[in-house]
Amino acid sequence: MSGDPRFLIVEDDVLISMMLVDMFEALDMPEPAQAVSPAQAIEIIGGEERLAGALIDINLGEEKGWAVADALAARDIPFAFTSGGGDVIPAEHAHRKLVTKPFRVDDIRQILQDFLLP
Repeated sequence: MSGDPRFLIVEDDVLISMMLVDMFEALDMPEPAQAVSPAQAIEIIGGEERLAGALIDINLGEEKGWAVADALAARDIPFAFTSGGGDVIPAEHAHRKLVTKPFRVDDIRQILQDFLLP
C-alpha cells in the first residue's frame, strides 16, 4: 500500500498520534501528515500536498473536528472520525465512518483500504 499521496492524522494526544504513526508504519504506509488542532489541519488540507484521506479526532482540546471535516468534504478527500465514544456526529457527516479508541491495527487497515479503494 505504499506510495503517494499521504494521509492526515488530526489528533491532539501525542501518545495516540505516535501509536497511529506506528500503525501506518506497520501497514507499510508512508508517514502521515499530522495536525494537533483544527487550524493546523485546515492549513495542511489547503496546502500543496495531495491527501489520500484523513483520520480526525472529534475532540481536539476545547474544539471539535467539525471544521476539519467540512474542509476535507469540500475538497472530496475521504475521512473518518476517531473518538473515545459518546460523541454525536453532525447530520451532514453522519454517513462517515467512526473508529473508536483504543485503535486496533485491523480497524486502521480497513479504513485505509476503504480510502484507497472507494
